[in-house]
Amino acid sequence: MTNQFAPYENEEEVLEVVRRFESCEYAPDEFKHRLHLTVALVYLLEAPYHTALERMRRGLKDFVKHHGLSGVYHETLTAFWMRRVLAFAERADRARPLAELANGLSEDCADPRLVFDYYTKERIESDKARAYWLDSDLKPIDF
Repeated sequence: MTNQFAPYENEEEVLEVVRRFESCEYAPDEFKHRLHLTVALVYLLEAPYHTALERMRRGLKDFVKHHGLSGVYHETLTAFWMRRVLAFAERADRARPLAELANGLSEDCADPRLVFDYYTKERIESDKARAYWLDSDLKPIDF
């Protein structure tokens, strides 16, 4: 799957994604997979995994609440993608500019359907997976 968005040109564009997310300026239908990844990357570059994960959880829950949505937050998907972004960040050259890292991540993790390599549809769509972290049921998470 190719990245359908223009690449980030500079650090300011990347940080603007985080700012707009945290201030709930994105409409729910605008805040797509690539933007989630971008926010996750910034959080993971700024803090250890558990701190970044908690910041992402809080941000997503605030975003959902702000927009009056219900049943949207998904704990297993959130933790799955945070772990995947962490794996990218750990092997990335952190001396590269933030925009390059974000563009590389967007390419590396462009397909949101990756989760179905690890989880059955039934498991990932369950109420339990929405509320709690569930281990994968198709193959072990290898990142």
